[in-house]
Amino acid sequence: MHDQLVFEIQRLYPQIYVACHIGHVRAGSTKFSLSSNGASILAHLSLRKGTSPRSLASHLGVAPSTLSAAIKRLAQLGYIANTPKATDRRQRELWLTELGAEAMRTTSVLDAKRVAQLVEKLLPREQKIALRGLALLARAAAELEDSK
Repeated sequence: MHDQLVFEIQRLYPQIYVACHIGHVRAGSTKFSLSSNGASILAHLSLRKGTSPRSLASHLGVAPSTLSAAIKRLAQLGYIANTPKATDRRQRELWLTELGAEAMRTTSVLDAKRVAQLVEKLLPREQKIALRGLALLARAAAELEDSK
């Protein structure tokens, strides 16, 4: 069963991606002045859970010093909050702001109109099930990253 589940995720995810993917956004092509790199960073942050800069750098496969300039720029633009961690004020956490969430939606590699059309093909009950499934996979992905 496990092998079949892995196979089905490998088979199904690309179908969704291909159906909804758009070309990569250039920094000057939106009102948000985001490069694809900046948009990628925003896509890895949350409004509800902080992420350490070190964890993010590790996930993206870059040195923390490399990520530092991008974090500073995104914070200056108001797209992320870079705050002391509540449990240890010596450490930092990155949070997506509401403005950052809007910028991420606008610059996502998944076209919002195509995703909406995809979701409209489902019954309301199916929409909830699909979202729950994606949320479960995203949670497992976060746990996988945290265990590195």
